[in-house]
Amino acid sequence: MEALLSARGFLPLIILFCVISSLRDGNAARLMGKGLSDQKLDNSSSDKSTPTFNVQSYGAVGDGVTDDTEAFQSAWKAACEVESASAVLEVPQGYSFMIQSLMFSGPCKCGLTFQVDGVLLAPDGPKSWNKQNSENQWLIFYKLQDFTLQGQGIIEGNGEKWWELPCKPHRGPNGTTLKGPCLSPTAIRFFDSSGITLRGLTIRNSPQFHLRFDGCKSVLIDNIVINSPALSPNTDGIHVSGTQFVGIYNSLISNGDDCISIVSGGANVDIQNVTCAHSHGISIGGLGNHDSQACVTNISVSDVVLRNSDNGLRIKTWQGGHGSVSGVSFDNVYVDNVRNPIIIDQYYCFTKGCHNKTNAVFVSNVDYSNIRGTYDVRSPAMHFACSDSIPCTNITLADIHLVPAEGQMMASPFCWNAYGATQTLIVPPLTCLLEGQPQSIIQGSSDACSY
Repeated sequence: MEALLSARGFLPLIILFCVISSLRDGNAARLMGKGLSDQKLDNSSSDKSTPTFNVQSYGAVGDGVTDDTEAFQSAWKAACEVESASAVLEVPQGYSFMIQSLMFSGPCKCGLTFQVDGVLLAPDGPKSWNKQNSENQWLIFYKLQDFTLQGQGIIEGNGEKWWELPCKPHRGPNGTTLKGPCLSPTAIRFFDSSGITLRGLTIRNSPQFHLRFDGCKSVLIDNIVINSPALSPNTDGIHVSGTQFVGIYNSLISNGDDCISIVSGGANVDIQNVTCAHSHGISIGGLGNHDSQACVTNISVSDVVLRNSDNGLRIKTWQGGHGSVSGVSFDNVYVDNVRNPIIIDQYYCFTKGCHNKTNAVFVSNVDYSNIRGTYDVRSPAMHFACSDSIPCTNITLADIHLVPAEGQMMASPFCWNAYGATQTLIVPPLTCLLEGQPQSIIQGSSDACSY
């Protein structure tokens, strides 16, 4: 498999993704142990007895130019009110529907399926955006239960003109950022919902985050593709905030920011068989910004590939925050030309003007096993920069084999106030971890995180 990954380009990544997918099955079943309800994995829209609401029956044109927002709103209302059986809202193949920012609000009477087999188009840039609806969200799903968003279609965010705003990173002279309005919309946002399933879709070119969950519970994401250019700013693939019991499986994400980001309130998140390309890696954080509390627990990442990325497996926190990150495991991960394959950074900061602070988010019980591949020696393969006052504890590593890309000289790992142990011989040698436990940790550093 390493020989397969050594070739450059996107095609080897897709081939690898397909090979891994063929070797695994039943990933969704693992969610059962984490409290998710059983959910069907059949991607068909409905049988003949299921009430189906085709958006074209409500006036949608689907020519890619006409504003079809009102038709979608009417079709949603009708499907949401069905009482006798689960309904299907149908977006047919072969058509492109341009819609403005729109909230699909519940609760609906029964479980509802949104079947997208055509193309959904966002307005083309800020000048085409209807600010009367929402300036920073496009497709909004609110207060839904047992809801499925699926299909073979494309959700196109038309983000190019948003990325070129002067306030975006590196758009000003000499790589600076200019001041100005910069409320770029997230493509798809779920909040205050439960029993959510997404599968089969392609989501691309979001102005900002592609897929975001806030205050949700029981989420299954399976077999989706997220795609935007490497230099598209702030285009996180999947963002999890205040959301518990999440499964992310069998998906391919290539974007310009975090492949998957988990922030405060994220708990019981299982990530398997995901491939990330030219991203900022799988990130827990940033946490604790503006001296806030941040709590993240029980995160499992396994059978993942990361290629040509700035970061691999990252935990990032701001100084001055409080709370905790605990119960994190990374297992069976392949990295190909990744700048920071393994990194804990408790000095995360956007500028050079951040000051040392006493408080910090407490990071403990983080396990790394079977992490292999190549890294860019501009940074060490392993980087553990923990708070001066609140050390990282119980970091364990086993079966780590990371070598420089293209035969460069191996860089030594970096540790600062990090406690842990290596359970096997690892490459490169890691001798800077402190043994045992620190003599004291500020009481209350975890600040009673509860989930």
